[in-house]
Amino acid sequence: MDRLYRLPWGDMQCNEDLKKTIGQNLMDFDHHADTNPEHRRAAVAITVTDVGPGTNLPGIEDSTGWSDRAALMLTRRSAKLRNHPGQWAFPGGRVDPGETLIEAALRELSEEVHVHVGEEQVLGILDDFITRSGFAMTPVVVWGGPDLQARPNPGEVESIHRIPIEEFFRDDAPLLDEAETSEHPILRMPVGDDYIAAPTAALIYQFREVAIAGRATRVAHYEQPEFAWK
Repeated sequence: MDRLYRLPWGDMQCNEDLKKTIGQNLMDFDHHADTNPEHRRAAVAITVTDVGPGTNLPGIEDSTGWSDRAALMLTRRSAKLRNHPGQWAFPGGRVDPGETLIEAALRELSEEVHVHVGEEQVLGILDDFITRSGFAMTPVVVWGGPDLQARPNPGEVESIHRIPIEEFFRDDAPLLDEAETSEHPILRMPVGDDYIAAPTAALIYQFREVAIAGRATRVAHYEQPEFAWK
């Protein structure tokens, strides 16, 4: 059985202390915003919640005792979608005319996984990430808290996964692979016996470094695998 990885400083609970830590670290972080008008705007919601009754994580069969651990909520995109079918993702999408980035992220969170939270639950913003498909993607960090109820919109989401944040501190994370298309490596984040690729993996890695560890780590230079370009 694959194991879940523990942080060096102990178990990470989904509680007010963690909320304050993330909020303070993001407040201290000088995030980089893209200003290129040729890029299309998009926003994603990085939602912090708890593991709940099960991890639904490939390769991990038993999450007993982990229900109150802090987790990030990710999805598998529907295989029926034209763009990025079946890929790991955070709830998110294009910014509609007249919307702010935060409004777009919260709207997508509501539409994709039926999680409805207000702007007061937004803890901060990470660096914009420019995708190979021409989007400037803004990661909005949202506090969902424990016992968050979510269900997938079957038109967009195949499944919802609440992955323990501690899993992203594994000794083998991140994975860096040489890229034929760039001088910079492709970044992947392992989860269970699977992995998540950039751009989603880059956002996870920066969340880990900035929001949890308090390190001002940049990720915009990392390359994306070719299957993520489409």
